[in-house]
Amino acid sequence: MVFDTDGVIIDSARLHAAAWKTAFDACLKANPPDDLSARRPFDRDDYLRYVDGKARMDGATAFLASRGLTLPPGTIADPPGTDTVGAVAARKEQLFTERIRTRDVEAYPGTLLLLRHLRGEGVAMAAVSASRHARELLDRSGVLPYFAAVIDGAEAARLGLPGKPAPDLFLAAAGRLALPAARTAVIEDALAGVEAGRRGGFHLVVGVDRNAAPDTRAALLGRGADVVVDDLSELLTDSTEDDDG
Repeated sequence: MVFDTDGVIIDSARLHAAAWKTAFDACLKANPPDDLSARRPFDRDDYLRYVDGKARMDGATAFLASRGLTLPPGTIADPPGTDTVGAVAARKEQLFTERIRTRDVEAYPGTLLLLRHLRGEGVAMAAVSASRHARELLDRSGVLPYFAAVIDGAEAARLGLPGKPAPDLFLAAAGRLALPAARTAVIEDALAGVEAGRRGGFHLVVGVDRNAAPDTRAALLGRGADVVVDDLSELLTDSTEDDDG
């Protein structure tokens, strides 16, 4: 099984969203769109639609384009600011780094239960993330030993892998497990990630809806999830029921 990290294994998606909001709201203030309605603050729907699960530059580009802003692209190495897409992405990275260094990071209890069960059954597991901090977060939350492979943002950059919704991150993780996609399941909470799992031809794509919202559930199913759960402990319950007969 290949797990997404933020919002699936560990409760860090909210920290990503908060960092993006601060960075994007500052950018909208410094570069107000001509359309007054496009000047509204960044919100949860924007995060889920344009940013969640994507590499920083891809997410920043998608959101700014949705507001009609065409900033110079810059690069990921730009200093934090509001003048280029790279600068906005760098500001988000700066804010997120500050947050994770000053807050506890924990695995979701239901996810931890599932990881223990799968390890006991001898199921090979890998973790993926567009974030360069994924390995650090997995280690700090105590779940890194469960995973035989981790493909994070740094490893993806080293390998030249495109971000989600391209399936390359998941396919690389399955490859590290020496398994084809057809024998591997993907667990994701982001729309782009679910789409990536479907594009990759994985045996099963599980969507995770932490918000338990009808619109999110429908969107995950629409992007290709075979099933959507509110918490990964539901998968453990289903597997136990199957074992009983």
